[in-house]
Amino acid sequence: MSKAAPPPITSHQNSRLSTVQAAFVVARRDFVAILFSRSFLFFLMGPIFPLIIGLASGGLGAAAAEQSKQARIAMQMPSEDMDSIRAAHRQIEDELGPARIPHFYFFDRAEGYKELDPQEMLADNTGRYGAVLMGTLDSPKLIAPREQMNAWRGFVAMHLAIAQGKQEISYPALETEISQVSGTKVRGERQDTAQLSMTLLFLLMMLLAGMVLSNLVEEKANKIIEILAAALPMDAVFLGKLFAMLAVSLVGIMVWFSAIAVFIRIAGDVGDVQATITGMPTPAIGWPLFTLMFVINFSMGYLLIGSIFLAIGALASTVREVQTLSMPVTMLQLFIFFFCMFTLFSGTVWLELAAILFPLSSPFAMTARAAQYPEILPLIGALAYQAMWVAIFVRFGAKLFRKRVMKSGGGRPKRGIGERLKLRFARQN
Repeated sequence: MSKAAPPPITSHQNSRLSTVQAAFVVARRDFVAILFSRSFLFFLMGPIFPLIIGLASGGLGAAAAEQSKQARIAMQMPSEDMDSIRAAHRQIEDELGPARIPHFYFFDRAEGYKELDPQEMLADNTGRYGAVLMGTLDSPKLIAPREQMNAWRGFVAMHLAIAQGKQEISYPALETEISQVSGTKVRGERQDTAQLSMTLLFLLMMLLAGMVLSNLVEEKANKIIEILAAALPMDAVFLGKLFAMLAVSLVGIMVWFSAIAVFIRIAGDVGDVQATITGMPTPAIGWPLFTLMFVINFSMGYLLIGSIFLAIGALASTVREVQTLSMPVTMLQLFIFFFCMFTLFSGTVWLELAAILFPLSSPFAMTARAAQYPEILPLIGALAYQAMWVAIFVRFGAKLFRKRVMKSGGGRPKRGIGERLKLRFARQN
């Protein structure tokens, strides 16, 4: 009986994983390795403590800033003149409100107070007084620095004019009605929401995009990237690393926001932060959809910047080279952020269109648009447009990544000795 020949080696047995499957393998490996590392734990803890300290000190800082803005004017005049100015001050305070007029400190000569020294009072390091009003009602004199003089001269002149009139000014009857709607207020609130969301988006991208570079340089130094490239297609390695870092970034964002929410919940109304958050104006498309759009725009922007950083990491071999090459990209991010902020406040149509069409600024511009305008269709169209640029950036970055990491600029790669011997043995049998 003749000996049966061994089954031939089929192409299915030698075939590699597809690009998507290989990218998933790399992404899962990077995601698990980074997520359960001690360095990632310290990375998560880094921004939390400054944020908590900032929230806790926010109330004190706001109170101190509000107190420093209060106008304080020291006044010393004869008794009868002081009485007239006090009466004028009460009239103006009733009409304008106490927050709109300067605060007066009266020093009456008739009660034995010493003569005020304006220069000594203004030079006091405590900053208690910003101006001094002296003389008489007929011949008053205001001493103040230039800034306070320009800001308070009109209020002081109003007090003096009413006090010199020797009689109360009767204000005409004015019928008032409180309106429950205000287009100007809604527009301003939505603009504030757009500004805050763009700032948060920028800070998160700046903080998290650097992980791509550090991870890639570390694996290049340890020769891990060469092992991955020998087993999997380089495009899959690039995609896997990019989406793994995106997943890690989303986990980090969830941890940070959860920690802040728990801290505010436990500590109560710290520095009016809780009241500020609950009182934030609703975006034009509503909070649920706006939150979803924020996450999607962050993902699109992160993939764009991450693909650039991965390509930079392929060009660099040391941390110093990474810092040198990534500096232009960081400056470009700052320029894009300020450009989007200028577009938000300028209201120019063609600038807004340019910010939407430029791929790196499109996530910022569409986040701001989602906060200001209720139309959904432009947001969906912009997401498709951003996805197209993500594919272009990823494709170009993967190509540069493949050429620089494995030095396979062109042509078919040569087979190794072991692979050639295995192929010859298969042909003989």
